[in-house]
Amino acid sequence: MHLAKRQRSIDVTAMVQLLLQFPSFLASLAIVAVLSQLLLPDMGWLGGLLWLASGAMAFHRPTERALARNLLNLRHPTPRELSRLEPLWRAVTARTGVEGRAYELWIEDSDHLNALAAAGHIVGVTRFSLERLSDGQLAAVLAHELGHHVRGHAWSSLLGQWYAVPGRLVWAVVRKLIRLVTVTVTGHGRMGFWAAVLLLVAGAAVLLVALEYWFVALTLVAAPYLLAAVTRRAEVRADHHAAAAGFGPMLAEVLHMMQAADRESGSVTASALSGCGKTAAMGTRTPARGGREGLLGKLLSSHPDYHTRLHHLAPYLKR
Repeated sequence: MHLAKRQRSIDVTAMVQLLLQFPSFLASLAIVAVLSQLLLPDMGWLGGLLWLASGAMAFHRPTERALARNLLNLRHPTPRELSRLEPLWRAVTARTGVEGRAYELWIEDSDHLNALAAAGHIVGVTRFSLERLSDGQLAAVLAHELGHHVRGHAWSSLLGQWYAVPGRLVWAVVRKLIRLVTVTVTGHGRMGFWAAVLLLVAGAAVLLVALEYWFVALTLVAAPYLLAAVTRRAEVRADHHAAAAGFGPMLAEVLHMMQAADRESGSVTASALSGCGKTAAMGTRTPARGGREGLLGKLLSSHPDYHTRLHHLAPYLKR
């Protein structure tokens, strides 16, 4: 086995993922800084510094395992499952010059054709995939997930999500407060009147800030759509990684299987090989229903449709 000099890299899609997460990162940093200053007036900088350093925990092996077990609902393979997975994993990593022992194989107890690349070193497959796919097809799925790791998709996605948590928590609280104020406005006389005034003042303040920092506001609004587009591109690149290692035909077989299963069930969902983490796992997404909602659904989809992926695989199938 020839090990590549560079075991990991960061491709354009991973870099763009990080850049698109930057406004959310700045918003979260501002929130952490304000809270730190309120709690530790003389050492407010310490909270922000600790929060910045906390990103390294995402690549700490015990933390990764806790993430896999508690958030992604994964488990360690049984000896029988491992005896099936390990030879295929060694074959995949040998073809690509990757040190396979640097990664951990996990199992998800699911009845769906699915797999995922998470954190810095986790590759998971569902029990269904393990039981129903042939050796070649399962190896192709593993090669796809390895592509997410070696191209930097998995860690860049995790890091972006990690540093966006404070902003998301505050936004969730703000939405709940807006709902509370709305209920108060509609049902409580004078109290409702003052609540409406407060809501208008707060809305005006937010509007002024948005106008002052319009570029940041526009970026935050557009970020979900841009991130979805980049994530779709990352899926195609992971497919290329598997196909370049010689797994193109087997990967195409898996995509055709999923497409046929959707047609038989009368569904218009798009199953897709996993991206980075649970939210981007290979599975069915809810079908969008026509009109504007259908367009938004496509724009926010984290995976390309079957036709797109098979089209990009076509050059590898002719070899």
